[in-house]
Amino acid sequence: MTQATESPAAPSAERSPGGVGWAALGGALAGAAGLAVAELVAAVVAPGASTLFAGGAAVVDAVPPWLKDVAVEWFGTNDKVVLLATMGAVLALGAALAGWLELRRPPVGAVLVGVVGVVGVVVALLRPSATPLWALPSAIGLGAAVLLLRAVVARLRPVPGRSEVSAGETPGGAVDRRGFLTVSGITLGVAVLALAGSRVLSMGSTAISAVREKLRLPAARMPAPPVPAGADLKLDDLAPYVTPNSDFYRIDTALIVPQLNPQDWSLEVRGLVDEPFTLTWDELMELPMEEHYVTLSCVSNAVGGDLVGNALWLGYPIRALLERAKPQAGADMVLSRSDDGFSAGTPLEVLQDPDRQSLLAIGMNGEPLPLEHGFPARLVVPGLYGYVSATKWVTSLEVTTFDTDQGYWTPRGWSALGPIKIASRIDVPRLSTSVSAGAVTVAGVAWAQHTGISKVEVRADGGDWVTAELAETVGPDAWRQWHVSIDLESGYHSLAVRATDSDGQVQTETKAPPAPDGASGWQTVSINVD
Repeated sequence: MTQATESPAAPSAERSPGGVGWAALGGALAGAAGLAVAELVAAVVAPGASTLFAGGAAVVDAVPPWLKDVAVEWFGTNDKVVLLATMGAVLALGAALAGWLELRRPPVGAVLVGVVGVVGVVVALLRPSATPLWALPSAIGLGAAVLLLRAVVARLRPVPGRSEVSAGETPGGAVDRRGFLTVSGITLGVAVLALAGSRVLSMGSTAISAVREKLRLPAARMPAPPVPAGADLKLDDLAPYVTPNSDFYRIDTALIVPQLNPQDWSLEVRGLVDEPFTLTWDELMELPMEEHYVTLSCVSNAVGGDLVGNALWLGYPIRALLERAKPQAGADMVLSRSDDGFSAGTPLEVLQDPDRQSLLAIGMNGEPLPLEHGFPARLVVPGLYGYVSATKWVTSLEVTTFDTDQGYWTPRGWSALGPIKIASRIDVPRLSTSVSAGAVTVAGVAWAQHTGISKVEVRADGGDWVTAELAETVGPDAWRQWHVSIDLESGYHSLAVRATDSDGQVQTETKAPPAPDGASGWQTVSINVD
């Protein structure tokens, strides 16, 4: 009787202990190469069409207000970097998973990458300024990722007929490790070359920076009054009266800073107006410019936060643009739109107010607007949070109504109006710092734009309020520094601050989060007195 022999087991990834890890690595490399190719194509089509940035913009659009507040509170102005890094990590893990699936259950891994590509195409096409060409980066990039993934993982499957079997390989066929390393190297090379190519083609930012550097702003026909002596107390750790451009906070929805050449820029004024018009850059430069010191604040600024700054702005009055357009009866809102798709709804009466210096700004602290702060033109409106007024890279003003239109953040749960609340902040001494016993200097800033600050008070450990000395200021649209000396004994102490505006309204003690219309409450800091 002939003894039956067992037929050799079919090759399987499970019997190749090292194969799964290599497949995951191959998937990650293929995904990186696909994203790099997408970036290369996007550099030709439009930077905003890249898989990563279009997807990131969609995430920004989709996040609820509370999550936005958490991101700003935790990461501040680095929120965009954190978002992109998180997306990159998620995509890398997904690509590694696709490699694992492609080895174990082909073609599931390739299908997964293909689905991501389709989602990328759809997301890109849904962006506000998208054209049909915006589908190309995700389609080509993720298509390349699928091809590279299949080529890499194929080298990890045993090749029937090969006799040499290395450790960890399946009997009945040897894994083509050399082929895997070769294809992986090619994949890595594709990623590096595509990324380098995209960087070369994306030199637009450098070109626009060069244009900005050569730009000479017109002199203001109505210059701002000089900053009074004593407006800046020049104390260590106290925010300067004028915030340098490099230190000015940046909060917006643009993951890629728009690159607008002034000669290609224009502002369209339209909507419920009798005389719509389009203003070119050259025409704007011929208009009489004004300078004003204005403090801007983000609605996401927490009590005591630093998402606020004071700068000298150069621009043309928005009310003059509206006078030229002649708004129609019944209009009550101006919807400003940015080149990146952002929009803000501002009350028409605020922009028409002759006592409020609302500007179509082109300059910041004596130089053209920095790219990240709206170059070549943006809106500056005293007394309103930025989400309803401070549109950067502005390209249109549409006169409309609150009943028919909404700004970007309003349908996401934020208030439609957004007047800035009275606020005060302790800068000196810093939170949780140690100071010497005796007379302790407490200093900070306070703001109530378009009304002005008339008094700041500080108290220690819940005791009596002590009136601080106010520094000078240019006007009610700019913040004021303040300082006071308080005698403190050794031990831990709690300091609180509150401000009163020029109308006699006292900053409320009631605590409220940033959403939906700005944070409120008194800031308190704990310090250790030695």
